[in-house]
Amino acid sequence: MRRFRALAFSRFSRYARGVTVALSTLLNALLGGVPSEPLSCRSARARRAGKRWGCLLCRFLDRIDPDHCERSIKWWEG
Repeated sequence: MRRFRALAFSRFSRYARGVTVALSTLLNALLGGVPSEPLSCRSARARRAGKRWGCLLCRFLDRIDPDHCERSIKWWEG
């Protein structure tokens, strides 16, 4: 039973992550960003440029997932 729960959670976790990335990308496109770029990547670039909204959004995201914005921009840039 535990194996089943772990497998079900793993599948749900992958699904939830995919949905979250899709929503982030959609929101970024709606706000005028690059259509295929997640919002966290855009906010990391804005933070590097010293824009207040980028700093605030990255601070919020980094509380949920430490170093999220920097990892996002590294992933995006390759």
